Amino acid sequence: MANKVIPYGRQNITQEDIQTVIETLQSDFLTQGPKIKEFEEHFANYVGSNYAVAVNNATAGLHIAVMALGLKKGDRVITTPITFAASANCVRFVDGEVWFADIDRDSYLLSLEKTRELIESKPKGFFKGIIPVDFAGLPVNLEAFRELANEHGLWLLEDACHAPGGHFTDSKNVVQRCGNGNYADAAVFSFHPVKHIACGEGGMVTTNSEAVYKKLLLLRSHGISKENMSENHGGWFYEMQTLGFNYRLTDFQAALGITQLGRNEDGVARRNEIAKKYKSAFEGKLNYQSLPENNLNAHHLFVVEVENRKGLYDYLQQNKIFAQIHYIPVHQLPYYATIGYQAADLKHAEDYYSKCISLPMYPTLTDEEQNFVISNVLEFVNG
Repeated sequence: MANKVIPYGRQNITQEDIQTVIETLQSDFLTQGPKIKEFEEHFANYVGSNYAVAVNNATAGLHIAVMALGLKKGDRVITTPITFAASANCVRFVDGEVWFADIDRDSYLLSLEKTRELIESKPKGFFKGIIPVDFAGLPVNLEAFRELANEHGLWLLEDACHAPGGHFTDSKNVVQRCGNGNYADAAVFSFHPVKHIACGEGGMVTTNSEAVYKKLLLLRSHGISKENMSENHGGWFYEMQTLGFNYRLTDFQAALGITQLGRNEDGVARRNEIAKKYKSAFEGKLNYQSLPENNLNAHHLFVVEVENRKGLYDYLQQNKIFAQIHYIPVHQLPYYATIGYQAADLKHAEDYYSKCISLPMYPTLTDEEQNFVISNVLEFVNG
């Protein structure tokens, strides 16, 4: 193990992946072809949603999702400070205001109670939506957030970038897969290489609303539609109905996504085997993310908390274990701090950040490699 580098995350590209990409590159379509629709249909079936729209990355997905849900300049949206900046940036892209509610200290997810407190501290109609994040792969209880959103007339956008294949169980004892649209108005997934499904870059927006779906399609491709073509028009005809973007995924990326998606169930199972072993090794020694009963954590990450986080980070790097930190609280990033967010009362998020470190977590992590990671962590913690 002495010369082997162990990253915190890694894509797994198989010969099947390579072959399907080659076949698509040799086809008639590199973009705007049949593989896009095929990927969307496979993905919608996988998560259980009515519709799926492929985009060039998850940030683009978040952007057009908030627009499709009606967000406009000056509107206020609540999200968690423990997430990648894109979960908040999508609101700023349309000149909306981001408000942060604190996390639950055990689950690391956006706190329902703190979100409720924030909403009820303001006049009715002050907020327009909530963006809860399935952080590290642990699903948010969207049933509870849906009830809160309905009380106050808010939309709900699930950031499921960490959680394809994860699920929670609702009060009716029904398993609710991340992104299925039964409680959230829309959901967004990421296909970045360190995520479950690697397309190089890419993303997917899922929804059960036909109206939202049609808006997403327009916004993804310049706001252009051919729906109103008649017998008086030739095949060249199109209408630009709104100001949209070029957020399209390519066909060869979609082809890669299809084969990657086909292995995700096995990947999630392996990620949970790795998590179980970490928990067994660290139980009573280190804190890690809680797991509610009857939930399945898709485990994009496995996070532990240590008092001397920088010391452990450096020690692991010395042994070629490249852990990572997820995340610097969004309200503490310079851009957000300069517009006043640093004064928010987010003590749980800040305490979490002072201790968190993400250990290697990916399906091809071997038992030998994981044992090496565990032994190094425990050597450091035990002094």
